[in-house]
Amino acid sequence: MKNVSFEVKEGEIVSLVGESGSGKTTTAKMILRLIHPTGGRIIFEGKDIWKELKDHESIKEFRRKVHAIFQDPFASYNPFYPVERTLWQAVNLLEKKPSNKKEALELIKESLVRVGIDPKDILGKYPHQISGGQKQRIMIARCWILRPLLIVADEPTSMIDASSRGGIIQLLEELREEQGTSIIFITHDLGLAYYVSDNIFVMKDGEIVERGHPDKVVLEPTHEYSKVLVESIPKLYRKLEGL
Repeated sequence: MKNVSFEVKEGEIVSLVGESGSGKTTTAKMILRLIHPTGGRIIFEGKDIWKELKDHESIKEFRRKVHAIFQDPFASYNPFYPVERTLWQAVNLLEKKPSNKKEALELIKESLVRVGIDPKDILGKYPHQISGGQKQRIMIARCWILRPLLIVADEPTSMIDASSRGGIIQLLEELREEQGTSIIFITHDLGLAYYVSDNIFVMKDGEIVERGHPDKVVLEPTHEYSKVLVESIPKLYRKLEGL
């Protein structure tokens, strides 16, 4: 990584855009405390997350407030457990937990309804029995339970069918609107980033080579790599968006 620096404001959606190997996912993993950075600082709520969050409770609190939706919905579940297990884990992370199991189950059912899933369709089922789109919706239901301040969404639509992608994007936008959640959206698709983002950061070879409002990045790119990405936006999409 080469001096990657950016800020995410409350309720803002920012996109990290670039090809495979550009450093997007590595950046995400450092923000999530999965990879230790070799230098620099990652500041969340005024604290360096690597130097100041040391004890179990402070790290657990960080996990409540910063959550991830990963690229591969199939790898996010243990195949030996029903899919709702991930929602029970979210309930157990809550600072103020439901008073009993019945209330917890009602919270889980409510979260599923919020993301467009009938609880009867998935409760008790195993990962192989539901679709990739349903799996990603359940991960967003997990976020709805936890109400994190920041979601890191790493290519959340790349491995699900096209008919499900719009719904996943809409759900993320609803989290932003209803709960003020900030989102770091990681994608190789500049057209999608243009659609969802308040700001775009284009990454190549471990550094940010272009940054700014989507209109500026897409309509007036200055870096040669950004220009290549703009040219790769499907022509039909560009026509519909007036590009």
